[in-house]
Amino acid sequence: MSLKVALQMDPIGTVNISADSTFRIALEAQARGHSLFFYTPDKLAYIEGRVVARGFPVEVRREAGNHVAYGPEAEVDLAGFDVVWLRQDPPFDMGYITTTHILDMIHPGTLVVNDPFWVRNFPEKLLVLRFPDLTPPTAIARDLATIRAFKDRHGDVILKPLYGNGGAGVFRLGPDDRNLASLHELFSGINREPLIVQKFLPDVAKGDKRIILVDGEAVGAINRVPQPGETRSNMHVGGRPEKIGLTPRDLEICAAIGPTLRDHGQVFVGIDVIGDWLTEINVTSPTGLQELERFDGTNGAARIWEVIEAKRAVR
Repeated sequence: MSLKVALQMDPIGTVNISADSTFRIALEAQARGHSLFFYTPDKLAYIEGRVVARGFPVEVRREAGNHVAYGPEAEVDLAGFDVVWLRQDPPFDMGYITTTHILDMIHPGTLVVNDPFWVRNFPEKLLVLRFPDLTPPTAIARDLATIRAFKDRHGDVILKPLYGNGGAGVFRLGPDDRNLASLHELFSGINREPLIVQKFLPDVAKGDKRIILVDGEAVGAINRVPQPGETRSNMHVGGRPEKIGLTPRDLEICAAIGPTLRDHGQVFVGIDVIGDWLTEINVTSPTGLQELERFDGTNGAARIWEVIEAKRAVR
């Protein structure tokens, strides 16, 4: 089976080829005989009943400084593709949301991964609220009094933007911290979105585990350990990836959420687990494939393409 694959992503020429999961997905697709077309989200458009994108046919290779070759620029009708990857990084803003609405118009005739309707309705920090027994105490609010009351109940909390990513804007507020009102004022001046506040989990010092699920099934995990003196473990801000296995609690969490992910077209998902608690379900642009392959030899990209090829064969 040879598929026509379009990659909607941030500029491919600047990715870290040793870490970027989209690049690994593209390499695997090419190795399986699929053709690749690349475009950035700003080049996606709806024109008189057609969903089009302006970009380039590409070939990729694991060669630092020379990892992509571009064909001639072209405008393509995405309804003529077998698969479109929705892989640009958040923030999950109205620009991002608009791309999911546009891609909805060709899915499922063209298989969009992950399903854009449910990407739009399953934001990372909101989908976990469907599983309160698996998550630490959490509140989502814009009202300062509500957030303050939550902090008074739990003492040590994490405050962060509801639609942020990569560890940006994440603050730990201990029992004696006096910065809540100032931070609330800062965030309120930036946008009108609520904030998310969670009870701080001391186990984060041991790492924030990223578990990769493919079509609702766990395929492996990596641990992300924060730098000394740092609360955040995201690799964007210096978290150190390391090898780790799956515990019975991890498997329990995956078994609980897996059917929801599979039934709603979320083929490639990365969840975050601290200690025994699920903190995020990442469906927009999860990472970790290359680290998992280095540590465990697990080719998550191959498993992803096996699922996609099976879905296309049925259609």
